[in-house]
Amino acid sequence: MTRTSLITGASSGLGAEYARHLARRGDRLVLVARDRERLSDLATQLEHAGAPEVEVLAADLATADGAEAVRARLTDPARPVDVLVNSAGFGLPLAFERNDIEDEARHLRLHVEVPMRLMHAALPGMLERRSGTILNIASVSAVMPRSTYGAVKNWQVQFSRWANGAYRGRGVTVTAVCPGYTHTDFHARLGLPRGEEGIPDWLWLEAPRVVEESLRDAERGKAVSVPSKRYKGIWAVSQLAPSEVMARLAARGR
Repeated sequence: MTRTSLITGASSGLGAEYARHLARRGDRLVLVARDRERLSDLATQLEHAGAPEVEVLAADLATADGAEAVRARLTDPARPVDVLVNSAGFGLPLAFERNDIEDEARHLRLHVEVPMRLMHAALPGMLERRSGTILNIASVSAVMPRSTYGAVKNWQVQFSRWANGAYRGRGVTVTAVCPGYTHTDFHARLGLPRGEEGIPDWLWLEAPRVVEESLRDAERGKAVSVPSKRYKGIWAVSQLAPSEVMARLAARGR
């Protein structure tokens, strides 16, 4: 059976890597992001590589109209979605007191309210079919005091843990994906070219590995996926170390 996967934040970063991986395994794709041109370019690449079907849905999820457009697609009974990847997001400087509060509100909406709304839209159909997979792209920062970024990612992890327990027995797996520093264009969009992020080389992961491990963990029914042994170790230590120690460590780099 050919699955349909809807990916938010699909024009770049981990979202684009999920799109490439899921296309290779033969999924039909619904690509969601603000930039229609970048989405169309990616769709063309994926179709040339053999993707069976690629649908482009340009929508700004930080707006009510954009979120509604994606909700409507997820609830269309004629075109069911089997896999939802909530990957849309962005980062802000850690100095909360100097950030524009409207940027912070948009950050909160995109990382918390939007995934919640999209899961709420996707779940009824998945539960009726007794089959579905939801991945919420969180971060290892979820267990570190790291301004509002750590806070929103912690919400994604805790809600995913609850949802996986509530719905896995009914055929729907919900997995929070918690990578560490991963080579994508995320940091470049913050004005930090590769090599200037202030992060030691040994902490970096490659995007294909994150995607492969997380999808494997989702297939195994795991509520939380922490790719790589090094970050599994950091995750375990972070939950035991004093908050002030972890806050100092988490303040390194961007």
